[in-house]
Amino acid sequence: MGRQWGPSMKAAEQAGCVVSASRAGQPEAGSWSCSGVILSCNPGLVLCHGGIFTPFLRAGSGVLTAAGTTTLPGDSCSDDLRLHVQWGPTATSPAGRAEPGRPGLCTPQCSGLEPGLAARPRGRPLQPPRRAELLLLLSCPAFRAHFVRLFGGEAAEQWRFASAAPDDEVSEEEEEDQLRALGWFALLRVQPGQEAEEEVGPAVTVAPLGIVPKGAQLLACGSPFGAFCPDIFLNTLSRGVLSNVAGPLLLTDARCLPGTEGGGVFAARPGGSLVALVAAPLCWKAREWVGLTLLCAAAPLLRVARAALAHLQPDVAALADLLPPEVGVPRGLSLRDPGPPWAAAAVLVECGTVWGSGVAVASRLVVTCRHVAPREAARVLVHSVTPKSVAIWGHVVFATQETSPYDIAVLNLEEDLEGVPMPVPTEHFHEGDAVSVVGFGVFGQTCGPSMTSGILSAVVQVDDTPVMLQTTCAVHGGSSGGPLFSTHSGDLLGNQLLGPLSPFPLPEPQSCPVNVLCPALGGPSAWEDGGRYAHS
Repeated sequence: MGRQWGPSMKAAEQAGCVVSASRAGQPEAGSWSCSGVILSCNPGLVLCHGGIFTPFLRAGSGVLTAAGTTTLPGDSCSDDLRLHVQWGPTATSPAGRAEPGRPGLCTPQCSGLEPGLAARPRGRPLQPPRRAELLLLLSCPAFRAHFVRLFGGEAAEQWRFASAAPDDEVSEEEEEDQLRALGWFALLRVQPGQEAEEEVGPAVTVAPLGIVPKGAQLLACGSPFGAFCPDIFLNTLSRGVLSNVAGPLLLTDARCLPGTEGGGVFAARPGGSLVALVAAPLCWKAREWVGLTLLCAAAPLLRVARAALAHLQPDVAALADLLPPEVGVPRGLSLRDPGPPWAAAAVLVECGTVWGSGVAVASRLVVTCRHVAPREAARVLVHSVTPKSVAIWGHVVFATQETSPYDIAVLNLEEDLEGVPMPVPTEHFHEGDAVSVVGFGVFGQTCGPSMTSGILSAVVQVDDTPVMLQTTCAVHGGSSGGPLFSTHSGDLLGNQLLGPLSPFPLPEPQSCPVNVLCPALGGPSAWEDGGRYAHS
């Protein structure tokens, strides 16, 4: 993954674990499992997702949504709850290396061996599962408030966070339990093993809320499918960017699967610091997979844990001092970093009841899609959020024909967009280059534009001229017209035309290359004074 990911990969693999919950003496009842983060090795403290505890709550899952409830003691769950935590060999090794000669574990479901055959050690070596106790269940009030603001109210019917596809059969009760527990996590104490004095793995550090800017690269570490085949899936890594932020509610385009709930998400800078935990790996809107993972910031969550531990019995209250600290702000970084400057060129375009995205290519010139701002539109409202929030009226001065393969419209604004850095059109397209899409898909104007990352997967050419770009970036309804940038140079590559076309799509959005846009705007040199339409 490159040198910059070294500290993050090491921290993720050393802190990752899988947590299983079952009923004592009732193997037929099955088990529940999720991912977790090891906060301390000696004594063992683990933070995991709270969803696996809903079947054990004495008062039912409704207690999780009671007004004013942010924490619940461990005895909120029934006495037959049995917890086990399992991790890899790097978790308790100061050097972060597996011990030679230790056999690997493999569950029967994935061994594939015939009865009677001895299992040959294979897979990744794991520590045997360790018993654990539930200290408390906790949630972040600010996370829950932002969740209601973004996903509640009239929008609630469109959103779904279950681990199954919309067409899969899931009982209403089970889906309701998952939704109630979405923002809840659990703090566990792991029982010491025979080699407890040797368990001195490195301490986790936590990134303060707001230090990681939108667009920053993240590394998610979790165990898909939980405790199923941990020798294969334990601590699976997925890379992405911080797509959007609403207080402690974060979104990333790092791909996560069911079972990674509670897994840690780490930053490339500050190197290896814990940014958040996975709250929901899959999001659906209007039966369409969104392609974003919902996260809860770690820093405010641990503040809740410290405050709650202080009110428990002395031996448990003392554990508050062992929770990981927040790291200082590195030189060159500031809290509430706005992210890459080129992303500010993305604007929200509102035309009647229809809205989409656009890109400001000059102080009074915006490029968007024809279906967002059709030729017959009288006036169009353009919103810019960076460096300050403004709304400026404009009108359509150019739009492609309905029969054109390009869905493009050009807007002329009545006032200047002040302080917005205008993008530089690229001169070259290289397949495999890192790219970013910026747009107002999913949330519209509610919490600013979202950023998703990927690569330029294909450059379609006709007579050696690029005519269409294809990327692996996740895009959503409302992203149409948004800019496509080179992640490294910040140059403008094109604007978003087509996104996913099926209910459960692969992320293969199409973009119009900037070399096609330039002639319609009077060429790159004309962008500085607003192009041929500046005084229309």
